Amino acid sequence: MGFLDLIFPKYCVNCRKVGAYICTNCFSFISFDVPMICLVCNKGSFDGLTHPKCKSKYTIDGAFSAIAYKGIVKKLIYNFKYKPYLSDFKNSLVELFYESIIQNEIFQKAYVSSPILVPIPLHKTRLKVRGYNHAKLLADGLSKKLNLPLIEILQRTKNTKSQFGLDLKKRKENISNSFAVLPNILISKYPNIFLVDDILTTGSTLLEAAKVLKRRGAKRVWGLTLARD
Repeated sequence: MGFLDLIFPKYCVNCRKVGAYICTNCFSFISFDVPMICLVCNKGSFDGLTHPKCKSKYTIDGAFSAIAYKGIVKKLIYNFKYKPYLSDFKNSLVELFYESIIQNEIFQKAYVSSPILVPIPLHKTRLKVRGYNHAKLLADGLSKKLNLPLIEILQRTKNTKSQFGLDLKKRKENISNSFAVLPNILISKYPNIFLVDDILTTGSTLLEAAKVLKRRGAKRVWGLTLARD
């Protein structure tokens, strides 16, 4: 245990045991068995890819999630998003994220095509209140682990309300026309894009962001999230 750990001890977010943000016992309750879906129809997808019958010119190509959004994981992400930011807590989540996705064979196939990581942006008003973008922190950590460039090419043009508690139809309406490509960005330079976010629920946010990117010339767009609800 280091000197700083003595002054600012880490507590397990679940059981409050001193030593780590996720103690060994509570880590065993994290599920890496994540059901994969086609984001367009919200039905099961064996490999996480968009069903051929659901694909169109501007749809997302697929999505990968590292862990299941339940139990201790809900507490982890809540602390990450809404508690004062701690860099070593972020590192713990990035490690979980990384260790899971690198074992996904379909992700590995997409990964070899020189992708970039693009965090889902926050609106400037929400960013000012929170002080940081959790999706960017995750993307930054993955960028270092995967040796991939992180490039912020999207902006949030509408300060949408939280998606929490909204049904699928309301989520799509809420997020519609919320993203735009930043000025002077040539999307054709980045044909293979991973959109990074914390939680995948219905996929409405990822679908909307992917549509914007593909309309501007992206060839392949994938979702990459820490957790799947």
